[in-house]
Amino acid sequence: MSHLSRFTSYKHESAIFPTTPQRVWLAILIVAAILLPLFLVSLVDGRSWLILFATAFVAAIGAIGLNIITGFAGQVSLGQAFFIGVGAYTATALGSPAVLAADGSVELIGFDLPMVIWLPAAGLVAALAGVIIAPIAFRLEGLYLALVTLGLVFVGAHVFRNWTALTGGVGRGREAATLSAFGYRFDLDSQVLGFNITREQQIYWLMLVFLVVMAILAKNLIRSKDGRAFAAIRDRGVAAELMGVNPTKYKTLAFAISSFYAGITGALLFTITGFIEPTSFSLLLSIAYIAMVVIGGLASIAGSIMGALFIILLPKLIDLVFLGDAIDLVMGWIPGLGSESGEPPLTSAQIERILFGVLIIAFLIVEPLGLYGIWIRIRNYWKAFPFSY
Repeated sequence: MSHLSRFTSYKHESAIFPTTPQRVWLAILIVAAILLPLFLVSLVDGRSWLILFATAFVAAIGAIGLNIITGFAGQVSLGQAFFIGVGAYTATALGSPAVLAADGSVELIGFDLPMVIWLPAAGLVAALAGVIIAPIAFRLEGLYLALVTLGLVFVGAHVFRNWTALTGGVGRGREAATLSAFGYRFDLDSQVLGFNITREQQIYWLMLVFLVVMAILAKNLIRSKDGRAFAAIRDRGVAAELMGVNPTKYKTLAFAISSFYAGITGALLFTITGFIEPTSFSLLLSIAYIAMVVIGGLASIAGSIMGALFIILLPKLIDLVFLGDAIDLVMGWIPGLGSESGEPPLTSAQIERILFGVLIIAFLIVEPLGLYGIWIRIRNYWKAFPFSY
């Protein structure tokens, strides 16, 4: 078989990683990701980078879920923040101890269960919410469906703000679920086989494992009969129905799976910081996940991961490259931009947000297929090298 990857059977072509180069590069990436914390922990800002990468891994799980419903099934959803919130508070209630008031009544709901219970429960409760919402989606498409799912975000925000027994209320919040399984705490520094392992390293590796598992499950789903049915509904719903694809069944399944991934994301996301606050699940969170999917690449599992890494790491990289204090100084030197007090009108954080938005807009104009599209072009170029045109 040549390096152009000719497939000799449908089974070979539909394999999860059909070519040897794909398997080799995947192994290299996983090994590099496993070894990365050993080098980062020695840096001055290494621990914060580990937490940032862990956050990106969890965000990638949510982006994969959103891509299943939007990229593969063709159902536009802006309600990811709602399902993430459902998963987050399910995990928090099950995985945190109850807090009692002075009179002995329950002030904050909690059951203090281990991760092996609250993590799948968070996904299942969010999936149930997705199944309940799905019948509404059957009658709507495009912009109308987007508006309905957008309404879920505002409904969820109202519930989270006012159900203080669950969320702790605005301005107070509550501690997130504890990262523990079989008596082992992942959120504490520990020693394994004589090696000291920091809290940040353990969280990084744990979230990496969850991402790999969820990505492989999604990859298997997309190449299955159900995944092909999603694509058929996305490309031409009427034709898919004429071929025997049940749109009600598969739209419900797509919403359930997408919501399950969002619930898992919500359950894990706030265990990294250890605190959860009801105002976290706003429209901006949903927009961030839409950006991850669009920038990474629609209908691509790898693109979802790329988009999540891009969105989560870009602000830190901008700050690292442009040096916020230097930006303030330069802004003060530009005629007409300095304030009467001599202070620049924009802070480094504000300039970072502006650059962040400009980079996203420019990226979408230059490469609408996303980061995965760029990777495909690079891969195809080197496949045909030196006869690339």
